[in-house]
Amino acid sequence: METLKNLIGGKWVDSASTELIDAVNPSSGTLYAQLPGGCAVDVDHAVTAAREAQPAWARRPLENRMEILLEAAAKLEALEMGKPLAVGQNFIRLGIAMLKMSIEDARSYSFEAEVKRDPAGVTLAVRKPLGVVAVIVPWNFTVAQILVSVGALLMAGNTIVVKPSEKDTHSAVRLFEILGLPDGVANLVLGDRRTGDPLARHDDINLVRFTGSIATGRAVASAAGNGLRRAILELGGKDPVVIDEDVDPVAVAEQVAYGSFVNSGQICTSMERIYVHRSIAEPFVAALTEQARQQILGDATSPATVIGPMVDDVQRTVVHSQVLDAVAKGAKVLVGGEIDPRPGFYYPATVIVDVTDDMDIMQTETFGPVAAVQVVDSYEEGLRQAALTEYGLAMTVFTHTHAHIELAKQVPTGILWINQWQGGDFGRHTEPAGSSGFGATGGRLSYDVATRPMAIHLPTADVAT
Repeated sequence: METLKNLIGGKWVDSASTELIDAVNPSSGTLYAQLPGGCAVDVDHAVTAAREAQPAWARRPLENRMEILLEAAAKLEALEMGKPLAVGQNFIRLGIAMLKMSIEDARSYSFEAEVKRDPAGVTLAVRKPLGVVAVIVPWNFTVAQILVSVGALLMAGNTIVVKPSEKDTHSAVRLFEILGLPDGVANLVLGDRRTGDPLARHDDINLVRFTGSIATGRAVASAAGNGLRRAILELGGKDPVVIDEDVDPVAVAEQVAYGSFVNSGQICTSMERIYVHRSIAEPFVAALTEQARQQILGDATSPATVIGPMVDDVQRTVVHSQVLDAVAKGAKVLVGGEIDPRPGFYYPATVIVDVTDDMDIMQTETFGPVAAVQVVDSYEEGLRQAALTEYGLAMTVFTHTHAHIELAKQVPTGILWINQWQGGDFGRHTEPAGSSGFGATGGRLSYDVATRPMAIHLPTADVAT
């Protein structure tokens, strides 16, 4: 049985804690590794290593800081998180592409610029690295999340301490085994909140970049605020879809099925609340239900699998509890909605209708393969319903009416997709709205948050000619 270790200062070391967490394959329910529960001592060692390595790393020429891992272990993610191989590979490729984009942005980013020149002298704006950054990533796309998060941080001259979720650690370990960065530049600490809490609160952390739940995000923000440290938070979503009467209901149903069921619905921007115009509701629901029936549920390593298992039984229970709550309050399940009896943590693609706003399934993030459909009398009503939430991560609308597109822009959200879920430039600039987080990222904004501006004034006599 493999026991996973921390990477601190370039060396793989045992945790100071003797408590272990079991790593379970969600496709079979079998134990395949163990990892440390973690502790504050591990965190302190990792942060110290990052702090000691940071000055030398920042002094390196930019070109020497641009060699970061460009291949990833999709099979390991399939083993641990339970996503089908093709899905894992696609998101790994996306992470690599975004990493490459971060590298290219570093080439053109203005780390030093002259902002004023007059007879008295010259004023420069210089962007300096923050120092040590804590990167706390969720379990649904561990490798991709790391690749997306660390590019600008490292290229700007910071060093990092990464903490993956205890539910998806193995792939992060394999990734760090082949990163090849100088000792102490990228450190990995394992565990649950016994690692995460002291990392977010550590006095030598200059920025916390956290992706995860709203509840944990609030705690991270509180700790960062008390320590006068920066935080970038991408938290939960309860993403709405608004479907106008002027679209093809069958074609849209196919897109909604993908947005609701891919990766077993375990994506922050999964389509969870679906508002469809009454005039096309019947053919849309019929087509969506048929799409759900075609989602092949099975082992994540099988090429035939469309939907793999949930990450664990805890998450599956959350999903099923929301479905049961909705049914008890009058909703109707058209397909799915039952726990699969085979070993592992399977839950089928589920379509549920007649949902109302008092149901948990319309208020709280589901993070599972469930499409909850509410029929509305107008597109405008759908937008109003979409906005009635504390979340504001992303929204998708399907309409061919220009005025309706303009109306959708008024809904507070970090991302608005029009007629295509997950469309557009993956280097987009965005910041979540509401309780879905704060801190703008993407493109050059990621370098803004990875650095601090410093003003330097040179009197005329000291200006180099």
